[in-house]
Amino acid sequence: MRQAELVVYGATSAGVCAAVAAARRGLDTVLLEPGRHVGGMTSGGLGYTDIGDARVLGGMAAEFRQAVADAYGVPPGHYAGPEPHVAERIFLSWLERAGVEVVYDAPLRSVDGRISRLSTPQGGYAAGVFVDASYEGDLLAAAGVGYRVGREDRSLHGERFAGRREVVPGMHTFPPWISPFRADGTLLPQVADGPMAEVGAGDGGVMSYGYRVCMSTAPDRIPFERRPGYDEEHWELGRRLFRHWREQGVEPRAGRLVGLEPNLPNGKADGNSLGPFSLSVLDRSAWSYPDAGPAERERIRLHHLHHAQDLLYFLSHDLEVPESVRAELARWGLPADEFADTGHLPHQLYVREARRMLGERHLTEHDLVQGTRHSDVVAMGSYHLDVREVQRTWRWVYEHPDPVPMVVTEGYLSAGVAPYQIPYSALVPRREECANLLVPVCVSASHVAFSSIRMEVQYQMLGHAAGLAAALAVRSGAAVQDVDVAALQDELAAAGQVLSL
Repeated sequence: MRQAELVVYGATSAGVCAAVAAARRGLDTVLLEPGRHVGGMTSGGLGYTDIGDARVLGGMAAEFRQAVADAYGVPPGHYAGPEPHVAERIFLSWLERAGVEVVYDAPLRSVDGRISRLSTPQGGYAAGVFVDASYEGDLLAAAGVGYRVGREDRSLHGERFAGRREVVPGMHTFPPWISPFRADGTLLPQVADGPMAEVGAGDGGVMSYGYRVCMSTAPDRIPFERRPGYDEEHWELGRRLFRHWREQGVEPRAGRLVGLEPNLPNGKADGNSLGPFSLSVLDRSAWSYPDAGPAERERIRLHHLHHAQDLLYFLSHDLEVPESVRAELARWGLPADEFADTGHLPHQLYVREARRMLGERHLTEHDLVQGTRHSDVVAMGSYHLDVREVQRTWRWVYEHPDPVPMVVTEGYLSAGVAPYQIPYSALVPRREECANLLVPVCVSASHVAFSSIRMEVQYQMLGHAAGLAAALAVRSGAAVQDVDVAALQDELAAAGQVLSL
């Protein structure tokens, strides 16, 4: 049994910042990572950094931004973000200098008590304080802390944007008149069956997952190749979409399908989910991921990984795809100097949301839209409410003389908010459930509020706050709910964290 003062579970960017911040304060800190890399999405393909209002960027998020600039010899913000291997190198250097013990291949097996120790395949770990920095919230769930998954009903908090969304036109919405059915009446692949919930109703749906694929035009790039399990029939929906666009005189650009604009250093691009048919998987397979066991999660992860591989092959080779798109994609490939141990595809599935804690303070849409002031503020956010598509399904459209079945996508939302405060009480469980756990990723927030808080720079700042709070709790022997917030705020401010504008 390894006895430490602090154990951080999950080497996401929040986990790295929490571990480093605590270790810099002198804590004996262990960082447990279920996989084999540190940095989560920051080093796992999400190179394009969603900042929002740069004025709120402070603390270790600002430190990381400066480290990226220093790595390339440019001013901060010159690039949209770092190359994945550079991001991971920065995080590894932080961990090494701070003296954090990093343990890989250490997924959570069990938790004893609330919480005294936990077990992993690498052994047992005990500590006075724990941080759950995983995207999934596995430690908080194992410790018996309350949480929610998916969209709530609009009536729960009176949120305007809660629950199932109306199907409206937009860039991410499937165009009308495309049938979801094969000639024999069965449903096409990539279309979820079953009726949608009523508008505004909670349905447990989570934002779609996918892979943010790093791409390159370098001479040594790896071409998009046909995977052994590639299924031609699986892509019939995409063919129908391109045929529809052709009939309508629409000429899609390759860059608007997968995000090919070079926005990273050395001519690389961060492939994003753009449009109605993208790197995001919309068949509702992500809905079961948060509470799934390891085997089912791995099945879902591979489903998403194969989707990314096969989409890139489909767009670059299928004859129903416009020649201009195929020609442009032929200029691109996977970078030879990224993700060498995972086939040059990212090591991290983009889990946009999973569990969300029910903590001491629960943030809702109202807090963000109205700019609620919090006396225990530890960081600020500013990115718009950003709910990615939740599902692709179908419905009957009642036209004369007979109803017409149509493919529809649903869930996308983008609504601006002014900079807002994030309170410490949203990072801690309810006192009666656990007194020594901090949660900087699966924070206590509604689905709508979480859609803005979920950005990587916010995770870095909240991880920083969690690491310093852990140090105060360990040194004082207090419950995390009783940490001296004024002292925490002083330490954060001294480290450049922005607490108000």
